[in-house]
Amino acid sequence: MSIKSSLLKIAIKLTPNIIVIWVANFILKGIAELSEFMFDLESRTAYVQLTLNGEAEPIDVAIDGFAIVTEQDTHRLIIRHAQANKPWLNQLLSRVTGKYWEIPSIPHYQEQIELIAELFEEEVAPQ
Repeated sequence: MSIKSSLLKIAIKLTPNIIVIWVANFILKGIAELSEFMFDLESRTAYVQLTLNGEAEPIDVAIDGFAIVTEQDTHRLIIRHAQANKPWLNQLLSRVTGKYWEIPSIPHYQEQIELIAELFEEEVAPQ
């Protein structure tokens, strides 16, 4: 793991959830309000709870097992499992989980893509 990705990993661990929620709510103003957020890089899990504007009931989404697989010069994202408290969202999530999704190669952002790919690199189980 490079020094950059190690520092980024530490920064992610040390960033308080309240700051993430505050920034997200600033960006999502008028669209939704994020009320809960949890992201664990080690266990590759994430949880968000947000309420869309005009809706009374919040939406809960839990993601378990995500990674970026690198093969030669291509990167692919996989989300192993995701679940929500809304049937329509579970249907949508079932169509994207368990599949590898190619990350487009954008020359201008190639360095950032490489850093994120290294940070979320798929862990290979020992044999």
